[in-house]
Amino acid sequence: MKFRFLLWMLGRLMAKASRENPAFQQQLADRDMVFQLHTLDGKVARHFIVKDQRISSKRGPAREPAFALGFRDGAYGFATFNAKNKQLAFMQGIQNKDIQIQGNPALVLWFQGLTKYLAPKKRIEQKAA
Repeated sequence: MKFRFLLWMLGRLMAKASRENPAFQQQLADRDMVFQLHTLDGKVARHFIVKDQRISSKRGPAREPAFALGFRDGAYGFATFNAKNKQLAFMQGIQNKDIQIQGNPALVLWFQGLTKYLAPKKRIEQKAA
């Protein structure tokens, strides 16, 4: 359930960033495709549509995704996305075959680069003088 919610929230955050963040929009330039994140057992799947520098998402599997990331199960997918060192968690998961890539691996790296635009902005607290 947590993984399903995380994928839904990821879709919302990317949709918002694609409307409001010029740097994020730049990453979407000349990219019209569909990609998918799912569990290997098929219980959870969400696909993301990149078109005209916008991202939207829908539940369920895509017909022909440009790439798909499959996670061993929902708990593992949730833990991977919430790991302190996400890049290391992804690499270990791929090596251990707990994460499987279908399609173009270069696009997976592109997707991982997108996620840095979704992190909340850190507040700088100012002390009253």
